[in-house]
Amino acid sequence: MTNDLMTTLTLHSPLDMHLHLRQDAMLKAVAPLSAETFAGAVIMPNLVPPVDSLERLKWYREEILAAAGREDFAPYMTLFFRAYTREELEAAKPHIIGIKLYPAGITTNSEGGVSQIDQAEPTMRLMEELGIPLMIHGESNGFVMDREAEFLTIYRRLAERFPRLKIVMEHITTAAALVLLNEFENLHATVTVQHLIITLDDVAGGMLNPHLFCKPIAKRPEDREALAHAAVTAHPKLCLGTDSAPHPQHKKECCGCAAGVFTAPIALQLLAGLFDEHDALDRLQAFVSDNARRIYDVTPPAKAVTLAKKPFTIPASYGEVVPMWAGREIPWSVVGA
Repeated sequence: MTNDLMTTLTLHSPLDMHLHLRQDAMLKAVAPLSAETFAGAVIMPNLVPPVDSLERLKWYREEILAAAGREDFAPYMTLFFRAYTREELEAAKPHIIGIKLYPAGITTNSEGGVSQIDQAEPTMRLMEELGIPLMIHGESNGFVMDREAEFLTIYRRLAERFPRLKIVMEHITTAAALVLLNEFENLHATVTVQHLIITLDDVAGGMLNPHLFCKPIAKRPEDREALAHAAVTAHPKLCLGTDSAPHPQHKKECCGCAAGVFTAPIALQLLAGLFDEHDALDRLQAFVSDNARRIYDVTPPAKAVTLAKKPFTIPASYGEVVPMWAGREIPWSVVGA
């Protein structure tokens, strides 16, 4: 990894296991940015209307491939959770990596989500029988800092009721979620770049920074430290899911700020910096690829992405989307980008 000029690191087939690509003009703008440095990504289905049929899923996949413009980028598709029949699930299984459950109204375009978990259990039972993973945005409608903590009891109940169902706790934000992750064999988790680096203080401790506002909201320093420790020690049940969520600048810098942090084109650079700080560059491969391949049993396209310890200034914007830490210089760059 080291030569006389600089430190370099090559990652093999990095994967983003939680990504928002939107649709139409936004899709065309942001898909190439993920396809440049990731070999594949799990695509979220919360469009308007949601991706909740095989026909719509196939259409969306073709739109993504056309927008990405690269053969070495695989979109791993998900369906929006609703009550599905066995026949629908059997038909969809070859085309999906899992089904994403949103509590109703909890985040962007989730109004058609699940309002009563008990009513979702018949579909979960079918998913367990068919071996289809369940991905969950795990928040309640309670006090904003407690929403993930309150949902942990639901994760526990589902893990116990469906022991053969692979359940992924998406974008976890608390130390308590890590404790639960270790209790059940069928629980897995993703974590975002921002939740490994920032706390709520960065979002609202001084001047409000709307470009760091997301759901789940960033938490306390002790939560960030626990998550970062799990990531840099290559926790085998944890993998990168950026939850990169693009919104036009005017929808972030306004009253009623949209939730979402855009990190897709800078995620690997930021992670290299974090892992370097912890003398853990040798574990970054597991966090950004190997764990996900094992958890989901996927073989992504071959892609080598080389990073160098060379300063990089994050652009002020990518088109109409402002990224996390716009304008800031960070210590790692993607070679050739």
